[in-house]
Amino acid sequence: MADAVIVVALLLVAASATAAVAQREPARQALVLSVLGVVLAVLFTVLQAPDVGLSQLAVGSALTPLLIMLSVRKVRRQARAKDRAR
Repeated sequence: MADAVIVVALLLVAASATAAVAQREPARQALVLSVLGVVLAVLFTVLQAPDVGLSQLAVGSALTPLLIMLSVRKVRRQARAKDRAR
């Protein structure tokens, strides 16, 4: 039973990582990266590493996608400001 749960978690990680790489738009990449962070946290918990899972949950599914989204937003605002100045 435990082996089946690990295999399912690994398949979910592989699927979400592939989905993150396949996205072209940075905003969507950040959202899929957040899902990948949650799935990795589940995998770490299944593998009996709850401390690593909690760290992954905080950094991988919340902080990193947030920083990416803020960066994308700032770059888009700067591009719009340059277009208006022309």
